[in-house]
Amino acid sequence: MTGDPAAGGPRFLPRRPEGNRLHPVTPWRRAWAPLAGLLAFAAHDLDRAREWSEQLTGAWLALGLAVLLPVAAGYGFLSWWCTSYLVTATELRIRTGLLFRRTAHIRLDRVQAVDISRPLPARIAGVAKLKLDVVGTEDKDELAYLGERQAVALRAELLARAAGIAPDAAHEAGEAPARELLRVPPRTLVVSVLLRGSAWGTLAALLLVPTLLWLATESVWTVLAAAVPLAGGCWAASGGRVVKEFDWTVAESPDGLRLDAGLLDRQHATVPPGRVQALRIAQPLLWRRRDWVRVEMEVAGTGGGTGDGVLVPVATWGQAAAVLARVLPDVDPDAALAASTPAPRRARWCAPVVRRGYGHGVTPGVFVARQGLLTRRTTLVPHAKVQSVRFAQGPWERRHRLADVCVDLGAGGTARARLRDQEEALALLRAQADRSRTGRRSALPERWLTAPGAAAD
Repeated sequence: MTGDPAAGGPRFLPRRPEGNRLHPVTPWRRAWAPLAGLLAFAAHDLDRAREWSEQLTGAWLALGLAVLLPVAAGYGFLSWWCTSYLVTATELRIRTGLLFRRTAHIRLDRVQAVDISRPLPARIAGVAKLKLDVVGTEDKDELAYLGERQAVALRAELLARAAGIAPDAAHEAGEAPARELLRVPPRTLVVSVLLRGSAWGTLAALLLVPTLLWLATESVWTVLAAAVPLAGGCWAASGGRVVKEFDWTVAESPDGLRLDAGLLDRQHATVPPGRVQALRIAQPLLWRRRDWVRVEMEVAGTGGGTGDGVLVPVATWGQAAAVLARVLPDVDPDAALAASTPAPRRARWCAPVVRRGYGHGVTPGVFVARQGLLTRRTTLVPHAKVQSVRFAQGPWERRHRLADVCVDLGAGGTARARLRDQEEALALLRAQADRSRTGRRSALPERWLTAPGAAAD
């Protein structure tokens, strides 16, 4: 992408920053800011807002709209006018701000993932939002809105630059071809949600808690204060999950794994190869008969793309293992699960019930930690992604010669082998440090297309 040489414009407008413009629909999106500020003021002082509304006549209402609408439209236009982006050889610059100017310098070699979001109104207007996950930042930088073709081309260019392709070639790289690995049928997704205890648990709480509060207080406001959050939780665990993970597709391309999902808000995420720090395989109790699993991933600096770090919302173990084999090509998923051994029997004095869910194992490729009884969760951490290893032992564990071994990930998370024999834990600590050091030497470089033999792939 090249900059806009015609920066500037009419004299009565602020100086336009150098770079490319967003889509012309953007000012209408930003025009809502003054209206939102007015609504926030009314919500802050409801009594005064009600007094004003009672005194409001038709003439004053028309006059207010005649003033407010042009102000909102002008704010949206000027905000759009002062926003631009520019891709250089080493970074993406995003300039924003009407009164207070801000320039974000995003290093291309620090880009973890590039997502495209298409909410329903944006799909109707033919625009899309581009989100970037960058190492060291908690919030995603975004460009909203771009034309759909412009967003796809910019994502391809950013991923090509992040992969190490030269700037001239990256501009012409275009959208890389993709091969579909997995598509989740809607019926399977709906049944999987119905077989999860969280959906039924929140529904039971929604029916029970407000009823008990009404019988105890007879206060409508108390009931609403409890019912509204519970209704939100019930929706998020049931219908919201179906809407968010509808038509989930996993595809493989030279850019990395592509994840597409969403019924109303269509999300498209690309996770470059080598950036996944850990994988978590979850299997609720009612899924085991169907051999279904859910796979989540940890990616440094992000939730992992679309769906808050979800890689596969639901699939049979065979289908999920095929995807895992593409994410971790040097790891045998079946061998990783089989490597897990339970905690020693004396761990019952520290965790009488849940210790049956604890397990740990090691394969040549990954560190394995398992926990959970009703929902069994197994975490796989590639040795090359381990940032540090820790030995943890409380006084009660020390009395029973038990200890935990914790491995810290680049994504900020921790995998923990719980309640291992003390001597085993000390040996594991030393061995894991050696495995991590050796694994990092052979790990894929951050610019993966510069790796030896990458071009041949």
